[in-house]
Amino acid sequence: QVQLVESGGGLVQAGGSLRLSCAASGTISSINTMGWYRQAPGKQRELVATITRGGSTNYADSVKGRFTISRDNAKNTVLLQMNSLKPEDTAVYYCNVRILPYEYWGQGTQVTVSS
Repeated sequence: QVQLVESGGGLVQAGGSLRLSCAASGTISSINTMGWYRQAPGKQRELVATITRGGSTNYADSVKGRFTISRDNAKNTVLLQMNSLKPEDTAVYYCNVRILPYEYWGQGTQVTVSS
């Protein structure tokens, strides 16, 4: 069993910054990909950013240049630094961890960006 605990969401004005953190605990052998997804009201969940164990990253076009994903393999944590936030970034952000062949999701953390 793997548990994911997210933190760092909140309310921020447009142009501001937030940092999300996700820590994985439990029976963990080796985490493959870690990432963040988000879901805005009335919309489907979408990828924000992912990072492989080796450090390769992938970003949604909408966040490139503004968000940075990083991970600490020793601590089984993944961070998402979000800068230059826009109102359209408002969503519930979910941590995702893949320990093949399984996939785990966090409970979600709300990010609200006011204009």
